[in-house]
Amino acid sequence: MTKTDVPTAKAPTVNPFMYALVCFTTGIPIYLQGTLHVEGREHVPLTGRVIVAGNHESGLDPFVIAQALPKERKVQFMAKKELFQNPVLRYVIGTGGSFPVDREGNDVGAVRTALRILQAEGMVGIFPEGTRGGTELHGGVALIALKAKAPIVPVSVAKVKRRWLVRFGAPIPPEGRIRELTERVGRTIAELRPT
Repeated sequence: MTKTDVPTAKAPTVNPFMYALVCFTTGIPIYLQGTLHVEGREHVPLTGRVIVAGNHESGLDPFVIAQALPKERKVQFMAKKELFQNPVLRYVIGTGGSFPVDREGNDVGAVRTALRILQAEGMVGIFPEGTRGGTELHGGVALIALKAKAPIVPVSVAKVKRRWLVRFGAPIPPEGRIRELTERVGRTIAELRPT
């Protein structure tokens, strides 16, 4: 994709009721498993385009991050396309803001969707590891950040005994080459992890 390829179509919207419903229902298992402790929430911009990039170890990670964000922000996560094969789940997570990505290759459609959301001054959530427990970071988050000129807020999610610990880091500016930016995001997320 070149700069002229940046999409101008309307960004997918978030149904506020469905978003709140998803946050409420997923909040039940989150809080049944422990308390939620958030650090660095002040690093999350309350307006404007931004990417939230975090580690991915649990199926609850996107919902924990959504719970930890400032109430002014709604995040639209890139989610594996397999979740959209179930029509009920597709409706719920789709109207709640998520959009599908094919993890098997370079999904240009998902990149375009992310760019449309950011162009509309929205927030996109991405797990650079691509899958739960992944060890290799993919360059998609850096590519999208550079094309959209969107800062990346790194976030670490960890379950420590009976507590969910979410740590947001300072925004990383969309600068440099894809590999360099990807490595910087990875290092920062690792530094946010509890020792």
